Amino acid sequence: MAANKKLLMLPGDGIGPEVMGEVKRIIGWMDKRRSVSFDVEMGLIGGAAYEAEGTPLSDKTMEKAMACDAVLLGAVGGPKWEKLPFKDQPERGLLRIRKDMELFANLRPAIVFDALAEASTLKTDLVKGLDIMIVRELTGGVYFGEPRGITTLPNGERQGVNTQVYTTSEIVRIGKIGFELAQKRKGQLMSVEKANVMESGVLWREEMIKLSAAYPNVTLNHMYADNCAMQLVRAPKQFDVIVTDNLFGDILSDCAAMLTGSLGMLPSASLGAADSSGRRKALYEPVHGSAPDIAGQHKANPLATILSYAMMLRYSFDMFEDADLIEKAIQNVLNAGIRTGDIMQPGATLVSTEQMGEAVIKELDKLAA
Repeated sequence: MAANKKLLMLPGDGIGPEVMGEVKRIIGWMDKRRSVSFDVEMGLIGGAAYEAEGTPLSDKTMEKAMACDAVLLGAVGGPKWEKLPFKDQPERGLLRIRKDMELFANLRPAIVFDALAEASTLKTDLVKGLDIMIVRELTGGVYFGEPRGITTLPNGERQGVNTQVYTTSEIVRIGKIGFELAQKRKGQLMSVEKANVMESGVLWREEMIKLSAAYPNVTLNHMYADNCAMQLVRAPKQFDVIVTDNLFGDILSDCAAMLTGSLGMLPSASLGAADSSGRRKALYEPVHGSAPDIAGQHKANPLATILSYAMMLRYSFDMFEDADLIEKAIQNVLNAGIRTGDIMQPGATLVSTEQMGEAVIKELDKLAA
């Protein structure tokens, strides 16, 4: 049996516990059928943590996160906690764990399964077979730059200030992630900024060009962020790996997400720097939110969380074969016309959260036979 792998599961709020429950079933299947053992701990985050512990992320849970090999998170937030003080809102727990674990690289794949190509708002021929990886810098840029704030000018007019700032080291470390991913894919990397109007963009481009010398097998190209947004909806399959800053990555990854037809299908990973052994701190989570309107109704789509688990197998544990197996099982389930409500199509079979999880496990049984 493989050595234990320490995993912290944080179901969170809304549909988080429901979709995480299906991942637990997948882990149980792997323990039984693939002889892969996970040492799983559970923890609280978001509104659930505030209700039980008076804070959206306790120090104890943070200690567990720092000690484990990977964190798998469900979702945080909901109207129940919207009126809490800013420091106590559920999203502060997510921001803290990203900050304390120094997770600077957000990986957002946008993959269109053939069976769902018609669900996209774009023409089927534009998105069928789409497979893009967006690498977003997560801890710098305009969201964190100083000075920032709202002030009152001498004439009484109010002014809001946010500062876009990047250093060479911040650009290089996210650039390396982009190049390394491109090496494992099609060898194409698109660096996105606004060098035509922003000095931070000029620096970004200059540092990416310097860095490219260390990756001769990767073709580096550059694109302005506004043009990239347009190209994503005009001809998305021209892209392989996109690397960009915090602000543009926030926008472009959501744009790419909707090419796939449903946020309920999209996983993500947030990675830190590699240590001396090559391991990285890592947090995996579905892109969808807590969806409080359907929480507890067994309607949630668990596939994004299961796919986030597959990303964890690939990027934290180098378990490529197992990750491929899970992704193949999901593809086969979709090809069989099994759907939760968010991806429902005419003629398909509508299933519950638990039924979708069971369908994936049955497919895993077939593939592993």
